[in-house]
Amino acid sequence: MSRLPNTAHLIQDEFEIKEFMQFTDFNFHPKVTTGVMAAGYVTPTPIQAQAIPTVLVGRDVMGLAQTGTGKTAAFALPILHRLMNGSRGHVRALVVAPTRELAEQIHAAIGSLGQATGLRCVTIYGGVSINPQIARLRQGVEIVVACPGRLLDHIKQRTIDLSHVEVLVLDEADQMFDMGFLPDIRRLLKHLPAQRQTLLFSATMPQEIRSLAKEVLRDPETVQIDLVAPAVTVSHALYPVDEARKTDLLLALLEHTDTGSVLVFTRTKHRAKRLGEKLVKDGYKAASLQGNLSQNRRQAALDGFRDGSHQILVATDIAARGIDVSQVSHVINFDMPNTAEAYIHRIGRTGRATRSGDAFTLVTIADRAMERAIERTLGRPIERRALEGFALPTDTAASLTPSPGKTHRNSRGCQSTGKRDYANASAGKPASDRSKSSRGNRRFPGRTSKPAAVSSAGQ
Repeated sequence: MSRLPNTAHLIQDEFEIKEFMQFTDFNFHPKVTTGVMAAGYVTPTPIQAQAIPTVLVGRDVMGLAQTGTGKTAAFALPILHRLMNGSRGHVRALVVAPTRELAEQIHAAIGSLGQATGLRCVTIYGGVSINPQIARLRQGVEIVVACPGRLLDHIKQRTIDLSHVEVLVLDEADQMFDMGFLPDIRRLLKHLPAQRQTLLFSATMPQEIRSLAKEVLRDPETVQIDLVAPAVTVSHALYPVDEARKTDLLLALLEHTDTGSVLVFTRTKHRAKRLGEKLVKDGYKAASLQGNLSQNRRQAALDGFRDGSHQILVATDIAARGIDVSQVSHVINFDMPNTAEAYIHRIGRTGRATRSGDAFTLVTIADRAMERAIERTLGRPIERRALEGFALPTDTAASLTPSPGKTHRNSRGCQSTGKRDYANASAGKPASDRSKSSRGNRRFPGRTSKPAAVSSAGQ
């Protein structure tokens, strides 16, 4: 495949000097533009503005951007534009994603943006029968969005032909590494044409991903957008609590906080299942999303969360990326994540599409080291709050609170001191919630007057 590095830089320079770039500046194929207009896209996000011109001229790209920045369209639109010319009926673009949920999200975006193109896209992942996937592939498709394991199954069974692939996208590469998929990726690469365009997107860049990038990318253009930086529309708060009282504190937070849709993260799938059932028993419209569920039940949980049937979704980190639900008002970390990067991915589920959001984290004494790591990543202390009856003992709480008299900016950009962080404990609720104490269950519209039956998606 021919490379046009000089042209790529010229095109990027041309776009960068425009003060108000719009999607019309990309000069997509008219049928691709139809999908862009139908989606209501007007002004590209930073990663779209930087990546699309380079992808359009055939350069390899290493994109560093957190989830929720618009990177799916950054690679989907140039692919659709490219495939409008050339033959149909065989796989010309392959997108590899770490989870079924992300694969379905990418597939939906391609279907929406390419609705007028006539290009066909299919998803391939495990947990469901392979036979419908084989039937779709036999009918002829131009784009495949796949998880590595099931894709290798198709290669082994000779039910997919990748010899015509022109564009390979490795999405959320760091998560594929975390999930142990790098050996599968390397096996997969042996079945792809050497002459191709490769796009690698990752939210972080551990050494293993750097090594993979050197292997698969040729003369890449690097596009970096807000690496491991949270959305500015998200407010953060920590709630110190004893491990044994986390569930009680979660219920109290839901009771005393105005919320819309809430995404609750746990460390294990068993805890996600139990906590989801507990919330349903206590009268909340809740479901859980975790690895023990069948694909149909996982999809039912997601669909219910998107359409408002479930106001709370309890999930493991499988949901930290790939869930595009713009109406999430709160992310609650029931368990502290294992890394600061995982924290950023989790809270990235709220504060999307210019909406504001809140990120609450329940912290125990054992979480101190990770608290400090997250604060270093954020570049500022996180406001500590307490509900009456749930604060840790005075000496422990003091160790978690910034030194008295040291002024800092809290998560809402207001000045506060260590003393003020716990000032509202005697009132029984966070400062932002004190004016809501007379609303009862109306604070949470998803709560029913009587306990509801356990959702099948939450079992």
